[in-house]
Amino acid sequence: MALKAHLVEARNRLFISLIALVLGTVGGFFLYDDVLRLIMAPVIENGGEVNYASVMAPFDIMLKTSLLLGLVFSAPIWIYQLWAFIVPGLKKKERNTALAFASAAVPLFLFGVGMAYWVLPHALKFFISLTPENAQSWLTTDTYLPFVFRLLIAFGLAMLAPVLMVGLNMVGILKAKMILKHWRITVFLIALVAAMAAPGGDAITMFALGGPLFVTFATATLICFFNDRKRDKKRAKLEAETAASAGEGSHLPETPDLP
Repeated sequence: MALKAHLVEARNRLFISLIALVLGTVGGFFLYDDVLRLIMAPVIENGGEVNYASVMAPFDIMLKTSLLLGLVFSAPIWIYQLWAFIVPGLKKKERNTALAFASAAVPLFLFGVGMAYWVLPHALKFFISLTPENAQSWLTTDTYLPFVFRLLIAFGLAMLAPVLMVGLNMVGILKAKMILKHWRITVFLIALVAAMAAPGGDAITMFALGGPLFVTFATATLICFFNDRKRDKKRAKLEAETAASAGEGSHLPETPDLP
């Protein structure tokens, strides 16, 4: 496919993803109150308070919360569009396998978001416990909610990285040998991503994200290894058949010259 065609395809898939995001955001407006109550619950349960810092803050928080919900609701659409853009040249059998991995990406993303929400109360309990006895932890929405949104999105997107590895392997860009060769860099990057995703750099969220990431990366590496081995066997078989055909052609009897 020419570069212009690639750009057109990227534009179309981005447009579809944006439409899905807008529709998901509209749906998020109807669940705003319930979701905000869930987000505020960990702070209230640990003896803290969340307050609005300005008159426009409630409207701003409503937009941000609805946008986050839209990102989650539209995950099946934009994840598929991203995957379909990465692996357009696969054969039919490979495309079906790729679709299966793309389907696994959606629950992985939702699992990451759910795991972040599970970690949230533990992280808040640790931070609020540092408040002196004669003081009260008083949070504002413009600081607390970005903290939560960053945590949820970072955990969700981090869980998509192994799926991206498998996709790049299926199109022949990323080999399992390359991953294993640079395993030290991989371990460092996982630790770095976990540290960056952890708001405040606390050890609780770092380990909570780093552990599942190590497991999913190891699983993705194993899948890439078996896929490479299967591909190498096919290539070796094809080369053997080609060599055999060429050998048979070279041993054919010569045709005598006609008088």
